[in-house]
Amino acid sequence: MSADRRPLLVFFSSTQSGPARRMESLLAHLGRKERARLRVTRVDVQERPELAERFKVETVPTLILVKDKRVVVRLEGRASAPRIERAIAPHLEPAETLAVA
Repeated sequence: MSADRRPLLVFFSSTQSGPARRMESLLAHLGRKERARLRVTRVDVQERPELAERFKVETVPTLILVKDKRVVVRLEGRASAPRIERAIAPHLEPAETLAVA
């Protein structure tokens, strides 16, 4: 079985952060919309401080796009859907190249 090669968008957040809480539904929508080309996961920095340290997350929310085991995009602070989509678009497979399931 082949590994999932879709880029991973990691959403570093905290239940204590108002801006991060406000971005949760936006990222859930993005994850559903781009599910064929992108994986989205949420990491609570209070529950997983070792991951926050590994990725040098000093503020929440922080979005990190990982592709081929490398960080290719980093957005710190609250971001709009258009800003996120513009930042990650160059790193996603074109929709027309995806195999039809």
